[in-house]
Amino acid sequence: MLVLTRKVNQSIVIGEGIEVVVLEVRGEQVRLGIKAPDNVKVYRKEIFDLIQAENQAASDVSPTDVPDDL
Repeated sequence: MLVLTRKVNQSIVIGEGIEVVVLEVRGEQVRLGIKAPDNVKVYRKEIFDLIQAENQAASDVSPTDVPDDL
């Protein structure tokens, strides 16, 4: 894991065209702004984990789940 120290209005760049900017620090909370191309999806980690779990559950289909008449 790369650990960086940034101040308000400083940023980091990830890959091509993704920029993470520190907008505000309040106590233990940090507000971040993320600039990314429209084709890049950005999620909070807990939401991403839920999406992954739902996708996994949806893909767990056995042949008995599908009707014979299809």
